[in-house]
Amino acid sequence: MIDDSRPIFLQIAELIENDIVDGNLPEESQVPSTNEFAAFHRINPATAAKGVNLLVDGGILYKRRGIGMFVATGARAALVARRTEQFFEQYVRPLAAEAHKLRIPADELSSMVTRGAQRAAAAEGKQERSAAL
Repeated sequence: MIDDSRPIFLQIAELIENDIVDGNLPEESQVPSTNEFAAFHRINPATAAKGVNLLVDGGILYKRRGIGMFVATGARAALVARRTEQFFEQYVRPLAAEAHKLRIPADELSSMVTRGAQRAAAAEGKQERSAAL
């Protein structure tokens, strides 16, 4: 789960963010402690704390003194908005630029994206069915 090629504290922050976006950590729910993260991932507690504090600094988590860390109200919407913008910059803009170079009309590009989304959904459905067996 932890990838040695990227800073561990960033990966801890991303794991928490993913759980918030996926709904596994609802707003106002308590997140695991830094010691729990450290034990589970076999990392230094200070490294886990650095990842958690990154989310505190970003307003995604907040501290309740003596109790722990909690997901802030509006955290999911903020994360989805940020990731949507990142998705646009990382994938959509380059896709549109390449389509423009190839002179692919917007309606054809839209059709291609729809086809790709349908294939991804079908593949995900197959994986879910296989896992259920």
